[in-house]
Amino acid sequence: MGLYFRNIFQGVWTVLIGMKVTFKHLFTPAVTIQYPDVKLKLPERARNRLYVNMDDCIGCFQCDMACPVNCFKIETVKSLPTEDLGMTSTGQKKRLWVTQFDIDIAMCCYCGLCVYPCPTECIKMTDVYEFSEFDRHNLVYNYATVTQAEVVGIKAHAAEYEKEQAAKKAAAAQAAAAAKAAAATATPAVKPPEAPSSQKPS
Repeated sequence: MGLYFRNIFQGVWTVLIGMKVTFKHLFTPAVTIQYPDVKLKLPERARNRLYVNMDDCIGCFQCDMACPVNCFKIETVKSLPTEDLGMTSTGQKKRLWVTQFDIDIAMCCYCGLCVYPCPTECIKMTDVYEFSEFDRHNLVYNYATVTQAEVVGIKAHAAEYEKEQAAKKAAAAQAAAAAKAAAATATPAVKPPEAPSSQKPS
């Protein structure tokens, strides 16, 4: 009989021990955050979605070279001497058209290595973390500010300018070669003086 009641006591005691945490939380205030209506404040240096200020981008490829996962796709075109692309906020003159600046945020590992080498500080990590998509192609962010029509025109003008410069260099080289040949023809060859004889007169 004693064994019977002892087993009952041990069973009830085991349940009470297992429910200790549950009973404790029955009498404490709820701490559940009602997301998305309520959001926790992120740390000051949180690393989430990237942002690029294209007004300060000079197309130096420093961020692309620092990225360990190659999530950047950048293309630049050299501006013409007659074009003024303006200055950055740090006082650097912009010399390149940035015709493409894409970031595949689905590949990004949020390491922040692309932020530090930027000479104009135009790229930074933001605190935006809600950017999920059903289609992963929507996670490729295009930051370039020029349109496709403008890109076509920029590349055409650059190719035309390079062609003109190549023609000028070829014409200059040809003129220099012709001038050199004419100078060589007009100037007669001077016979070098003979060396004096080393024999003494008898």
